[in-house]
Amino acid sequence: MLRTRMALYRLAVGCMIVACGDLSAQSFPSKPIRMIAPEAGGGADLVARIVAQGLSVNFGVPVIVDNRGGAAGIIAAQILTRSAPDGHTLLFYGSGILTLPMMKAVPYDPMKDFAPITLADSSPNVLVVHPTLPVRSVKELIALAKAKPGQLNYGSGSTGAAPHLSAELFKAMAGVNIVRVTYKGTGPALNDLIGGQLHLMFTTGGWSQHVKAGRLIALASTSAVPSALAPGLPTVAASGVPGYEAESIHGLYAPSGTPAAVINRLYQETARVLNQAEVKDKLLIAGVETVGSTPQQFAASLKKEEIKWRKVIKDADIRAE
Repeated sequence: MLRTRMALYRLAVGCMIVACGDLSAQSFPSKPIRMIAPEAGGGADLVARIVAQGLSVNFGVPVIVDNRGGAAGIIAAQILTRSAPDGHTLLFYGSGILTLPMMKAVPYDPMKDFAPITLADSSPNVLVVHPTLPVRSVKELIALAKAKPGQLNYGSGSTGAAPHLSAELFKAMAGVNIVRVTYKGTGPALNDLIGGQLHLMFTTGGWSQHVKAGRLIALASTSAVPSALAPGLPTVAASGVPGYEAESIHGLYAPSGTPAAVINRLYQETARVLNQAEVKDKLLIAGVETVGSTPQQFAASLKKEEIKWRKVIKDADIRAE
């Protein structure tokens, strides 16, 4: 009899939890949503604003983009960690939110303080070389680099940014010694590569027109599979470095502790926006591919990325500037 009562009690509690979850999802949102995003004007800001506009329509409440650039995302992350876990304050940011804590002390833990909602978009880097370099494939580049250890160089901008980490991952997985030349930005590095002062680099944009003009040679994309952003190019993984993958990403997060029902509702409505054909086309032109993964898929990919980049950053002794 006692066991029956306990079973009925557990069933009732379970039903109450499910009902409360459904209720929180149905009543959400109850006020305008604040979406913290990087500085205004960049590619991430464009995606954030498109998502915010779509969510405003889907939810029927204003979704306001709050640009908080600077400090490599630390300010933005702190705002999120100090916000109520009710889904009304969100963070839209790139992979630097995950990798920066591996390079310096920050007042947040991305794996504990954030609740992943969805991986919104991704874009590969492209491995490009100067035409005078006698290689036309990744395998040939690896062979040359191994024959001339420490004699080839690559350019990159900000320490810890996607082009830099892509190159260091390549060095580690291909087993080559290529020297980094640091620049204040990707633009100056690309100019020096075109001018012949560099041998190669991994870049997220600005390469296509130079490849068409014959000023650069594109060897491969850093995406896991061939990318629409680099048509006709093989992947680094399929060109001699199995398992290689390094993409620039942007994701949507809520504070840790946000109800699962609210997280799922945010995911569903964000995915609806990202899966619209006109949104996909517009963002493809802007240089990103929409994703819209589930919270579970996003969490799993973040864990995988965390393990990968922690090893690369530790082994290469990369420290934030």
